[in-house]
Amino acid sequence: MRIVTKPKFIAAGLFICLVAAPPAHAQVTLDVSKITCREFLHDTITVPDNIAYWLSGYYNGKRSSTVFDVNGLENYVRKVEDYCLRNQDTTVMKAAEILLGAGK
Repeated sequence: MRIVTKPKFIAAGLFICLVAAPPAHAQVTLDVSKITCREFLHDTITVPDNIAYWLSGYYNGKRSSTVFDVNGLENYVRKVEDYCLRNQDTTVMKAAEILLGAGK
């Protein structure tokens, strides 16, 4: 009898270890300079607004601007979306530079 119960205890112990282990959270990083307008428009990477917010912060940081203009951001997102509809193979960062003179 003792031999029969050991596999059950081993299996139960393994099951408890697997269930009790904390789930691993995947860390996702993006190279924004490689995101195309097509990917931006079709939500293949993340929600387009997230990318637009990041770009806005990036370029405001380059200009040492700490002002957050909510209405301006909405207009910015619309401009980038409109440009990207016509230029889907362009990167989103290039679109931002062209539209807003962000690279200057």
